[in-house]
Amino acid sequence: MGSLALFLGLLIFSFIITSIVIVPFIDLLYHLKFQRAKQVTRDVFGKLTPIFDKFHGKKAGVPVGGGLLVILVVSLLFAMFLPLMGIFGIDVTSIYAAPSSEVNIIFFTFLSFGILGLYDDIKKFFGFDKTKFFGLKAPFKLFLQVSLALIISLMLYFQLGISILHIPFIGTFDMGIFYIPFAVSVIVAFANAVNITDGLDGLASGVLMISLFGLWFLSASILDIPLSLFLSLWIGALISFLYFNVYPARMFMGDVGALAFGATLGVVGLLLGKVVALGVIGFVFVFEVASSLLQIITRKFWNKKLFPAAPFHLTLQSYGWEEPKIVQRVWLMQIMLTLFGVWLAVI
Repeated sequence: MGSLALFLGLLIFSFIITSIVIVPFIDLLYHLKFQRAKQVTRDVFGKLTPIFDKFHGKKAGVPVGGGLLVILVVSLLFAMFLPLMGIFGIDVTSIYAAPSSEVNIIFFTFLSFGILGLYDDIKKFFGFDKTKFFGLKAPFKLFLQVSLALIISLMLYFQLGISILHIPFIGTFDMGIFYIPFAVSVIVAFANAVNITDGLDGLASGVLMISLFGLWFLSASILDIPLSLFLSLWIGALISFLYFNVYPARMFMGDVGALAFGATLGVVGLLLGKVVALGVIGFVFVFEVASSLLQIITRKFWNKKLFPAAPFHLTLQSYGWEEPKIVQRVWLMQIMLTLFGVWLAVI
């Protein structure tokens, strides 16, 4: 059996397993009351957000935490299938001399950012954020993200020896020790970008799914078996989740999924050595987080709004665009961005 056929089969298997357990998991979330609460939201300046509440107040009561199921399924299936690669006639090859270190980096990112996101979800939905012990302020949350990203970047640099940046049409540059802060910024940026984009039903999960197909193609083209296996299982589970996440959503991924998926997306781009291509493939995420950042800056220094609302998908809603219309058109744009990013990566 060829590696491509095997990975396609495992993608389908991951989809089937996730589909079997996802409805009982949704029921469990209802039982635990792990649901979006109906509340008046405020922005980073403590001011009311009427546009957000107008379009998203009706989503109160929808279970949150679908990302946790994806993380569990992918992690368990990976642990089961990686040792079986030899039985399937597949050598566990990698572009790195230490495939085990590559696996450790992938799952340290996937699980550590997932735990951080799960903690954030728990404190929000069970009211622990109102206590001194459980309160996790934004600066401290960012500090934890940077700390985790720093550990991951040190592993990339010292264990795998990654220090280069390839810029299409220009060349490849050895960044040396400066690769570490660069990698930290990529990981933290994508973790928060996916989290901010996850505001419309199926938006972040659909864009992520399309992005992962492009990165999966790149990993398979260089015969990186651990990464290809991971992406196969991740895509399969994500497709099943997306079925329940499209409008009207029956479940949201939560911070547990958004932070884990975003950080891991950044790490996959770093492992492939295609950060510029990742910037193109992940442009929707980059644009969404940039719109929020610019809105904060203009509000803080000029006391004016750059957009009617941020992130930008809220601006489109304020202009009268229906939620499914926004999501579907972004998906189409994402297909072309992914094709363009893959093209940049292989030229």
